[in-house]
Amino acid sequence: MILLCNDDGFNADGLRTLYRELSKEDEVIIVAPETEQSAMGHAITLTQPLKVRKVEEEGRFMGYAVNGTPADCVKLAIAVLLDEPPRLVVSGINLGGNLGICALYSGTVSAATEAMIMGVPSIAVSLDTYENPDFNPAANFTRKLISRVLEMGLPKGVVLNVTVPPVPESEIAGVAVTRQGRSRVVESFDQRVDPRNNTYYWMAGEMRFDEVEEGVDCVMVGKNYISVTP
Repeated sequence: MILLCNDDGFNADGLRTLYRELSKEDEVIIVAPETEQSAMGHAITLTQPLKVRKVEEEGRFMGYAVNGTPADCVKLAIAVLLDEPPRLVVSGINLGGNLGICALYSGTVSAATEAMIMGVPSIAVSLDTYENPDFNPAANFTRKLISRVLEMGLPKGVVLNVTVPPVPESEIAGVAVTRQGRSRVVESFDQRVDPRNNTYYWMAGEMRFDEVEEGVDCVMVGKNYISVTP
């Protein structure tokens, strides 16, 4: 059995696309946040109860939606909700890349990391776009990668962070084993005032790519390679 999680929420298109693809050959159960939990990192919930909603669609059991973080979902799934540990945890497909320093903020990557901590092999998968996403190439690659991981295993303490370029499958240049870069979001804050004259801020900013070295995650994705970062 394969456990699916994410940080975009139970109804996210990336998760649903991956579920449909993997369900063709494997038993798949989703345990994912009820609502979007992007950039929650490895946060866990300590100050309120976790509530779980069983999800069935068209008479088919799909899994559980949890009012918690991605790491909460993995913890609860493996410790309580599943009858036996999954063979593999796959987190994604995330809307937007998890490259460079951004991987440290990612709930998607942290869910996979939590699975590794709990002794289950894991993969995080992201699609490097926010506009008109086609998750099918990423889902197809993930299915192939899963077969290799289940056959060969992963070294203890290793998580695979995968980012797929937003191009048609025919335009993917190949697969590159990469190292995590140092590119990051350069923050700016949009200051506003609400109707009660209280000041508040929206975090804005954009990703800054300074690196040009071969083998860095963001560099290789920019060249239309699928990045696999251990």
